[in-house]
Amino acid sequence: MESEQILELLKETASEVITPRFRALAEGDIDEKSPGDYVTVADREAEAYLTRLLQQVYPSAVVVGEETAFVEPDTLRRVPNAEHAFVIDPIDGTGNFVRGKDEHGVILAELRGGVTTRGWIWQPQTGRGYVAERGAGVRMNGEEIVRKRTNRLPLGASSKKRLLGFTADGRLSPVVPSYYAACFDYPALLAGDIDFMYYQSCWPWDHLAGGLMVTEHGGMCRTLDGVAYSILSPNQGLLVAGDPISWMTAQLTWPVKD
Repeated sequence: MESEQILELLKETASEVITPRFRALAEGDIDEKSPGDYVTVADREAEAYLTRLLQQVYPSAVVVGEETAFVEPDTLRRVPNAEHAFVIDPIDGTGNFVRGKDEHGVILAELRGGVTTRGWIWQPQTGRGYVAERGAGVRMNGEEIVRKRTNRLPLGASSKKRLLGFTADGRLSPVVPSYYAACFDYPALLAGDIDFMYYQSCWPWDHLAGGLMVTEHGGMCRTLDGVAYSILSPNQGLLVAGDPISWMTAQLTWPVKD
């Protein structure tokens, strides 16, 4: 199936399952997997809906979503060795979704033999869809993404409050808050609104698609020791940048090396 056709599956999932629940969640529709880590009935329903759509097209593919992996961790271990697999984040930015904020979306990554080959991000409230194919670049709503040029020092973003304002003694612009949603962070990096991002956790449903988009756009997505991010990467410490110079500047000066 063509990449734009798969993007339509994400759009359908959002239209049918996610957006009808937006700003309409009842108290019983929201749970916490851990303090502050929300999951809603919309997350679970969207994952089941998109899984079904993908399996109709690719019946032999392994399809794993965030919510399934949370209750059945062994399912994620099937992905690296699978000939063909998909990894779903049914609602990225669930905390924003719960709070009624627009910054949420659907993320999907496709892997062949453990290598991320295609990635998709759909933002239902903005109408922006991002599609990446290995070796063929990344596009937003079918158009080339032009990264804006600035004269500032590298500007980073993080969800960790202790890192906000960090400047590496003036070698970086003060670190600003992230969107608390990879489906908005990565597009901001592609556009040049920010130059790098730090993530303490690097779950594949959050980062496989966005990482492919960044590297296809000339950037870098690597663990803090410089190893390219993949489905096999450890789940701690990820630095993503829009260009190699920003990545190296941030990596050499970054205060967190976990």
